[in-house]
Amino acid sequence: MGFDLHLKLKLKMTVPPALERHSDLSPSGSLLSNFRKELAEHSPFAQMAHADLDFFLSQASQHYYAPEDVLIEPASGVVTQLFYIRRGAVTGTGGLAGPMGDVFEYEAGDLLPLGAAMAGRPVTAVYRASADTFVLALPVLAMQTLARQSPVFADFLNQQSNQLLALSRQALLASYATQALTEQQFEKPLEALVQRSPVSCTPETSLRKALQAMHDARIGAMLVTDPIGQPLGILTRFDILGRITLAQVPLDAPIAQVMTQPVLSLTTAHTAEDAALLMSRHGMRHVPITRHGAAVGMVSERDLFAMQKQSLKSVSSSLRAATDSASLIQAAEGIRQLAHSLLGQGVQARQLTAMISHLNDVLTEKLLALKAEEHGIDMRRLCWLALGSEGRDEQTIATDQDNALILPNDTTEAQRARTLAFAHDVNLVLDACGYPLCRGGVMAGQPACCLTWDEWRARFEQWIRQGTPEDLLNASNYFDFRHLSGDAARAQSLRQEVVQAAQQTPRFLKQMALNALTRGVALNWRGAIDTDANGTLDLKLQGAAIFVDVARIYSLAHGLAQTNSRQRLEAAGQHMALAENEYGAWVSGFEFLQMLRLRIQLKGGPALAQPNRLVVAQLNDIDRRILRETLRVARQLQQRLQLDYQR
Repeated sequence: MGFDLHLKLKLKMTVPPALERHSDLSPSGSLLSNFRKELAEHSPFAQMAHADLDFFLSQASQHYYAPEDVLIEPASGVVTQLFYIRRGAVTGTGGLAGPMGDVFEYEAGDLLPLGAAMAGRPVTAVYRASADTFVLALPVLAMQTLARQSPVFADFLNQQSNQLLALSRQALLASYATQALTEQQFEKPLEALVQRSPVSCTPETSLRKALQAMHDARIGAMLVTDPIGQPLGILTRFDILGRITLAQVPLDAPIAQVMTQPVLSLTTAHTAEDAALLMSRHGMRHVPITRHGAAVGMVSERDLFAMQKQSLKSVSSSLRAATDSASLIQAAEGIRQLAHSLLGQGVQARQLTAMISHLNDVLTEKLLALKAEEHGIDMRRLCWLALGSEGRDEQTIATDQDNALILPNDTTEAQRARTLAFAHDVNLVLDACGYPLCRGGVMAGQPACCLTWDEWRARFEQWIRQGTPEDLLNASNYFDFRHLSGDAARAQSLRQEVVQAAQQTPRFLKQMALNALTRGVALNWRGAIDTDANGTLDLKLQGAAIFVDVARIYSLAHGLAQTNSRQRLEAAGQHMALAENEYGAWVSGFEFLQMLRLRIQLKGGPALAQPNRLVVAQLNDIDRRILRETLRVARQLQQRLQLDYQR
């Protein structure tokens, strides 16, 4: 067992001095200063006031534990002290620290056992030193006193994971400070962006009066509403030339004659991200904001991207304006530039990958239109599918292309050959745009990925029925298909067939689960982050792919139609009647791994040779801890899958 260091000093003078906690003694000023500097390297102490740090230190006692010594275990009874690890490491075995006999390692800077200390109960795991370990032990009563006087410490105790994520985001913003153009939060509700009531008029208002009001108010759009304020239409200054001046519409005519209707709007509960995506998808510059159906404001592109040289709308407009492959290739560079800017602004992985996927969709749709005209192809008879990460709406920057085509059942061989040539041409231009050709050949320009609807159904049925290793590999790619262009009904009907067939074939789901369990989580036997000889790990294969695999399996098992991993995890958790914080941890872990991948890929240069390979030593203290927690969640997720399917 461990012991107080001030007792050990008589035997081994080389051991660092202890923080003595006696009624007649207090730590010296120099000792407090040294320990305060050490504490300030870790959260939450780095954000705490000096007086609160001094209180922590004055109330704590230092202990030493040799390897395999037990700090605390269930038999110890109700937790009476909180341990801060100064040096060494501690391993938690069993209980909530590591389900199913698993282990998890705590390192210097960690506090434990937080949950049990806060709840006033015994621990559920056995905590042992896994190296020569020095800790500061803070009595629970002192912990409670400190929490009352230090809001930072209290917040950390109550929301450790959220606090770490917030600190990580702050560190990211700081590291991109010279490149970021603004701190626009795309999660911000639109209500926070509405600065004033909209300038509006009735449908009967004359153009003369409406235009004069726009001029006087210096606004770019006039909203047309009914008597209770519901939006009926809109007229923007960009409409004036084509709809009024060139059309020679008299200014005494009512605005209803030239306004755009119906008008697309959002509610105050929608986010800035929703507004940006709506503007991009529909070529809009102004979005009316409503509350209970009535317009309460207007958000413009300028509001969202006032300090930004590039915007989602401007990049998508450049892509849509491309007239040939060369101009499209040039416009594609804007996607990476925008992603870099948004990452520096603190935009989170979910929004960033959704925007990247959306812009990739815009690029592909434009390219398909250009090449379809060039090859004489009618896209209304075809259905272009996005597969893999694009099918899941979660593309990162460094990603190859995965796509396919559904042909009509009455397609002739000559038509198939012409369609293949068209699709191969599209694949080549996508490669030039920065989306490399798929090394596995999963592309619409390949015969195996250019099939009729009946052929696709037969192929999926074969994969589900046989479940060979090759079939399971295909399932990881093809089962995430999503309509991108052409006849959406073909993709929808195929999705229904596939989900129903998979749900009705438990053997196939079990095979998928067992295959997913072969992926190793990057944690070693002690529960610490496991790296290769170069100190790196693969964030995709050893992290994000685990969440994606489990999300796919549970969504198919419950007959869910979603393809996005976040949506799948949330929907599966709800269908399984799990606590929101449990499946919420799955989502948060997945999105943190996605953010780390984006940060590597947006660095460019040599990093793009291995776009998912993370050098763990380059992470700051906060991100390293979150990564460890995330990998722990991935392991627990695999353990749930194992319980459900490995019987």
